[in-house]
Amino acid sequence: MNLSINWLNDYVDVKSVPTDKLASGLTMSGSKVERYRSLSEPLKKIVIGKVLEIKRHENSDKLWICAVDVRAPEPVRIVTGAQNVFEGAAVPVVLDGGVVLNRRDGCAVKIKKSKLRGEVSEGMLCSLDELGLDKGDFPYASADGILILNDDPDFDKIEIGMDALDFFGLNDTVMEFEITNNRPDCLSVTGLAREAAATFNLPLRLKEPSHTGFKCNIEKEIDVVIENKRLCSRYMAGLAKNVKIAPSPKWLAARLKASGVRPINNIVDITNYVMLEYGYPLHAFDRRFIEGGQIIIRSAFNGERITLLDGNTVELDGGVLVIADKMKPIAVAGVMGGEYSGVMPDTDTVIFEAACFDGVSVRKASKKIARRTESSSRFEKGLEPANVKTALLRALQLTEELGCGEVSDTFIDYVNFEETRRKTPHDYRKINAILGTDISESEQTRIFERLGFDREDNAVIPPGARSDIELTCDLAEEVARIYGYDNIKPTLPRLVKSGGRSDYERDIRKLTGVLTAQGCYECVTYSFVPPRMNEAQTEKPIKIRNPFGEETSEMRLSLIPSMLSVISNNITARNAEARLFEIGKVYGKNGEKEFLCVGLYGKDESFYTLKGVMEEIAPLPEIGDLDEKPFHPGRAAVGGAARFGEISPLELRRFGISERVYVAEIDLEALFGGCYGAAKYYKPVPKYPAVTRDLSLVCPDETASGDIIALIKKSGGFLESVEFFALFKGGNLKEGEKSLSYKLTFRKADGTLTDGEVDEIISDILSALKSENIELRG
Repeated sequence: MNLSINWLNDYVDVKSVPTDKLASGLTMSGSKVERYRSLSEPLKKIVIGKVLEIKRHENSDKLWICAVDVRAPEPVRIVTGAQNVFEGAAVPVVLDGGVVLNRRDGCAVKIKKSKLRGEVSEGMLCSLDELGLDKGDFPYASADGILILNDDPDFDKIEIGMDALDFFGLNDTVMEFEITNNRPDCLSVTGLAREAAATFNLPLRLKEPSHTGFKCNIEKEIDVVIENKRLCSRYMAGLAKNVKIAPSPKWLAARLKASGVRPINNIVDITNYVMLEYGYPLHAFDRRFIEGGQIIIRSAFNGERITLLDGNTVELDGGVLVIADKMKPIAVAGVMGGEYSGVMPDTDTVIFEAACFDGVSVRKASKKIARRTESSSRFEKGLEPANVKTALLRALQLTEELGCGEVSDTFIDYVNFEETRRKTPHDYRKINAILGTDISESEQTRIFERLGFDREDNAVIPPGARSDIELTCDLAEEVARIYGYDNIKPTLPRLVKSGGRSDYERDIRKLTGVLTAQGCYECVTYSFVPPRMNEAQTEKPIKIRNPFGEETSEMRLSLIPSMLSVISNNITARNAEARLFEIGKVYGKNGEKEFLCVGLYGKDESFYTLKGVMEEIAPLPEIGDLDEKPFHPGRAAVGGAARFGEISPLELRRFGISERVYVAEIDLEALFGGCYGAAKYYKPVPKYPAVTRDLSLVCPDETASGDIIALIKKSGGFLESVEFFALFKGGNLKEGEKSLSYKLTFRKADGTLTDGEVDEIISDILSALKSENIELRG
């Protein structure tokens, strides 16, 4: 947002505030000034003079000697090569020591008193280029010659000797603001004027616009129908007849240019001027091109096309709101008008539109047709429909005051919203608690009054345009920025309690410590995986709608493929052995769950080293055989929340791995719930000694060790623990048999076990095992 300081002075007198102080003050109060510049730089000592006499240079056929009145004691003598100069011409004159722009490269040139072909020249007559102006601002001017002001519409306001920069509107400073999305009210001169008035505690001069108008029943001239009321909360229309299309007055055009808007003609410039002044976009329709005399606000039809003001044709769909007549769309609501909706040189009757469209709808329409305009950038931030009327009345007022046409005394106003006054409770103590200040209630109230807030009981009512004010913390921010951040003394925050890790974070930290103590290195992989990594899973994976590529097109169902990919990379990099782990999420039909995956490979790694790592994490409950992908049949087990074992050669081949790999995957929710999350109870040290016996059993190859352990535990009284310690095949064993050896520990809580008692228990165990075809090895 570019702001003309001359324009700002219409509403708040900041002439006495130095520009740098104005910029820093507004920045500190929340309206960040990116930069500011003087429009007159580097021009200096340029006045408007009148050519009194002109004669040919004696030593040149192309030069003239002019005597120019600049209200000095004597006329200024100037030698010029301009061929369009004449006696009585009013021209801009740069005096001795003045600065203009070089016509070729735009660089500053200092003019000095000098001789040209033997004749003294005390200055220079200026062209458009030398003043940094263009022909669009002065259509009557000669493109190659001196700027002659006799045909200027404001010629009657010229005083000989006056500062030419004042006449051209260049004695102005422009500030460029960075306006945040929550402050659409500051995308206007009046909004920034409120900020300046509040910041510097200056009176704000805002007047409600008004006009006289002629007696007219506007509803006979134009009919308005709103079909989509959800996306159009308010629509107003005003009428201007006998319109005279002409260039805008110099002051208005200068303010538009300072704001970065190109002047076009008086009617279009009025709509742009009001948009910049009040922040509400307007549009002017030529009445001739509204077929059927009806304006319809509706959703576009799918495939409907419109040619925009910029000459490009775009295709619309049902999500775009349009302004239409009975035959066609004539504008994309809130974004841009159609080809025949604009004002032409012969326009006679104008319909001024002021409306409030849904911000999300305007944003989507802007993206759909690839057009972002000053209008759309304001609507999409959300405007207050209650203020639409002020914008329309201002446009009608300017049309009347500038003599652009006759405006109607009535207007159309369709209201599709309920105007409410938003109240925010004001507790000065809470605001002080938030800010760490001690600002009195009366001082806070004065700050709100400076910002234009009303007060009712113990609540504050912000202006309608301040949609960002909802909570007490919003009020605290308003108090802080106007009170002055520099005036708030630094204090330590008032903390309720110190921070810390959650139980889950502590569990993860503890788990990581256990694994690193076992020589494991942590790795991190992506949750997005290629389809081949989910092939071994029975569950259907979740697919990404808009993946970067096939390599990241699905959500992983297991950490094991990711671990195998990391191991494959390590082997390729000639790392002969490694212990790795990853804590990450998997995504299935039951949502996302967090798992731990441990991977081991190398000459010293085996199923039992992996089992040892698992037992360091948590005691494993009963272990059973696991026969599922991607594990090797007969070489994998499941125990509680974990499944672990050797990976099948077929699966390893898919990852380019030719050596044995051992992997475990553990459900952390189940692990923490059954281990770290469980209550812990004290168990006293046993008073009586334990008795141990070793059993070597012969069983068929297909018998699982876990099944044998379960039978032993079921049949053995006073059994404290059972541990597998050896596997044997061959020797005097038959084909298809194996020998498994276990260490059994017995203990009695209230006395010492005798050999007889232990022998009886062993006999019961062997009987139970014999029923399952498991014999004691001889």
